[in-house]
Amino acid sequence: MCGVVGLVSKNEVSPSLYEALTVIQHRGQDAAGISTLENGRLHTRKQIGLVRDVFREKHIDELKGQIGIGHVRYPTAGGVSREYSQPLYVNSPYGISISHNGNLVNTEELAKELYKDNYRHLNTSSDSEVILNVFAHELQKAGSFNPSPDQIFQAVEKTHLRLKGAYSVLLMISGVGIVAIRDPKGIRPLILGKKDNDLIGADYMVASESPALSALEFEIEGDLSPGEAVFITLEGELHRKICYDKPSKNPCIFEYVYLARPDAVIDGISVMRSRLRMGQKLGNKILQTYPNHDIDAVIPIPESSTSSAIEVAKTLNVNYREGFVKNRYIGRTFIMPKQELRKKSVRRKLNPIPFEFKDKNVLLVDDSIVRGTTSREIVEMARSVGAKKVYFASAAPPIRFQNVYGIDMAATAELIAHQRSEEQIAEFIGADWLVYQNLEDLIESAQAGNPEIKNFETSVFDGNYICGSVTKDYLTNLESDRKDSNKKA
Repeated sequence: MCGVVGLVSKNEVSPSLYEALTVIQHRGQDAAGISTLENGRLHTRKQIGLVRDVFREKHIDELKGQIGIGHVRYPTAGGVSREYSQPLYVNSPYGISISHNGNLVNTEELAKELYKDNYRHLNTSSDSEVILNVFAHELQKAGSFNPSPDQIFQAVEKTHLRLKGAYSVLLMISGVGIVAIRDPKGIRPLILGKKDNDLIGADYMVASESPALSALEFEIEGDLSPGEAVFITLEGELHRKICYDKPSKNPCIFEYVYLARPDAVIDGISVMRSRLRMGQKLGNKILQTYPNHDIDAVIPIPESSTSSAIEVAKTLNVNYREGFVKNRYIGRTFIMPKQELRKKSVRRKLNPIPFEFKDKNVLLVDDSIVRGTTSREIVEMARSVGAKKVYFASAAPPIRFQNVYGIDMAATAELIAHQRSEEQIAEFIGADWLVYQNLEDLIESAQAGNPEIKNFETSVFDGNYICGSVTKDYLTNLESDRKDSNKKA
């Protein structure tokens, strides 16, 4: 999970790119970067850290130009170092920079092809660098000093045919413009916005989530369709084309569960309303399972579960209470690289309010349960401040499989739901009982926002990998890479 933003404007773009990145900071907290173009010269600032730490006023002033792309990163491929920070750059042809959200499943195969057949050298193991070089190679074959929209789209078509996986990509081409690409399955989100300037023409912005556009007062033009490319010239001319035969829309359902901001709208579906519907369905399941429950209060694990918890409480006719205070300056534990850091962070991130727990039977609601260790810490906190009984409910179904499309969750063996029953999971986290959302109910909760979407990417729940040949060997290698014991601090 990363965040991308691109802007073509009649004004300097770096202040707006900075602001947009702060809006989508939740999508990546390891590194941030911005690249701009000024009269054919590339300016780049990227570093490990949060947006506010990477950029100072002097850096924004130095990032000159009326076209640029930005990126916030958390690592799904490659290490946590500056060399993996984006945007990445290749000098031939023209000079092209990339910001990428997603993950390929054929990176190794493509890396060999690029070296042996296309004579291109890769400096990292990043799949983003692979995408950059594949597109650069296909565009170079056009042999044009000033590529036309048709030549740009032909390069995108050929790039799509070589890539397998999930990707939303921004490519900034020196002297040409910005190209935005969404994968043919539409797994990772990408949305286009426009701001009209009557006197000097329109500005265009592309970003991972709609709030980045709204914060800068851009009108939402809509999501890129699966397989679609948008080409914005330096002069602000917009060109669009579906560059893949028979694309299909399968947005990642975890965007609605956890990844996206609640005020985001992805593929016409409100994230907030999806989470409210998740809560309604979860509440109904709890009532069916425990019709004679003795719950005194429903308490969310802030913040992505808050909307669902409100509806759970309403459905159960039980008080909704905010029993935890969140330290908003601590990163999302879900995406922290090692278990030791995640465990330490839980107590720093959340503080219980004792009187909301003392002598009460409480139902804790979370958006999902990944490794289970965070849930266990939270249950222990609730008991330590006086809760009589602690029940637990997840707005998502059991996560039993690795994600291969851009969410670095955990190795399969480290997923608490892998080969464990709900009773065993409840025992592990220390809850008196545990209820998970049904997958069918989760899908319906999102689908109700846009009935035209018939399928979602749900592989973490059902193991159905919908794009690329995800082989047993690939999953075995990924399993090894993602184990906490194999990660560098």
